[in-house]
Amino acid sequence: MLRVRCLRGGSRGAEAAHLIGAVVGRAVSGWVSRTFRSTSSSAAALPLTADEPVTEHTPEDCPVCAHNEWDPLEEVIVGRAENACVPPFTVEVKANTYEKYWPFYQQYGGQTFPKDHVKKAVTEIEEMCNILQHEGVTVRRPEPIDWSVEYKTPDFTSTGMYAAMPRDILIVVGNEIIEAPMAWRARFFEYRAYRPLIKEYFRRGAKWTTAPKPTMSDELYDQDYPIRTVEDRHKLAAQGKFVTTEFEPCFDAADFIRAGTDIFVQRSQVTNFMGIEWMRRHLAPTYKIHIISFKDPNPMHIDATFNIIGPGLVLSNPDRPCRQIEMFKKAGWTVVTPPTPLIPDNHPLWMSSKWLSMNVLMLDEKRVLVDANETSIQKMFESLGESSVCCDETILSSDAIPHSPALVCVTPAGIKSIKVSIRHANSLGGGFHCWTTDVRRRGTLQSYFL
Repeated sequence: MLRVRCLRGGSRGAEAAHLIGAVVGRAVSGWVSRTFRSTSSSAAALPLTADEPVTEHTPEDCPVCAHNEWDPLEEVIVGRAENACVPPFTVEVKANTYEKYWPFYQQYGGQTFPKDHVKKAVTEIEEMCNILQHEGVTVRRPEPIDWSVEYKTPDFTSTGMYAAMPRDILIVVGNEIIEAPMAWRARFFEYRAYRPLIKEYFRRGAKWTTAPKPTMSDELYDQDYPIRTVEDRHKLAAQGKFVTTEFEPCFDAADFIRAGTDIFVQRSQVTNFMGIEWMRRHLAPTYKIHIISFKDPNPMHIDATFNIIGPGLVLSNPDRPCRQIEMFKKAGWTVVTPPTPLIPDNHPLWMSSKWLSMNVLMLDEKRVLVDANETSIQKMFESLGESSVCCDETILSSDAIPHSPALVCVTPAGIKSIKVSIRHANSLGGGFHCWTTDVRRRGTLQSYFL
């Protein structure tokens, strides 16, 4: 059965007071690393000085702690659009982009995205950060890096891309921050932008794990991946054929989504079964990894297809139905179908689909960061409060004497939309969930899927 927490009236004031206190406390305790190294090992030796101690902390003091996608958000990393570069048009990039944009990649691969467009995206993300701070959330940012610099490994040569999508490279599970190995050669060194932050979190008590870094040699990719049309994509996806092979583990963190002790993942163009198995072994036995799949011609990142927004509450993309959806319904989950996105056809989406409208960020169970232009999904969130939620809880009388447990139905007031326009930021490949990694959410580890 599904475990659902009931909301009682009057708790929001206390919650707000707690949140403000937490924000002020962290604002005066931040330490920013002054250097960062290019090591990919979380166990690399870090020279310490008297003012840079590594200390043990209790779980309550740890700066990194999140168990799901909806507990009250206290601290978040927001990506940067600055210096964003078009990735070279390699086989893995071709497999993950739509053919109408292939000439764009062929012409501009290795160069910066259109400067006017990036400038507008930077402005939008700055406003997003301001609004998050206004809502009581501490905002952290990765380092600005010149992504146009060419680099070479023994296996390939490439330029970089950006540090715009923290969700792709970082996932927080409990008090552990995990660096994903990634699957695109253009993103091989993306972790460098986040290392100062991660080292700070580590020194303050967080666990830090870097997944095995793939060589990204030719063997990781199907060099003859037969993709020419949309029909090809559907056929290959239905056959379970992807551009990434099982040569070595690879995954993007955005193919995983958390619900307490249960974590759901898809095999996609950037996440292979070896990568999923690495995560399963690493997180066992506390966490269970569930592989789910969708009728999706181009699977890459789960959060614009299947976005969990509350305990037992999930947005499921109607264009990409989940093949295992009955499993969720039998467990008591509510499956919500989001409305058709309103983004116009002529708006450039070089690296994503229109369904970024459902790529939302929950600030808590009653507040959601949503695109200001997507009025239909805003109305959907408001309407979610019209139906009753039932759960078992102990009823207290006016004299606070407990009575017998009973089934009680409460009607929430709906989910409030915090509106921000990030249309130009969308073009770089992500919505609010993609542009962020939640570092700390106030809550406890629970099971919602039994």
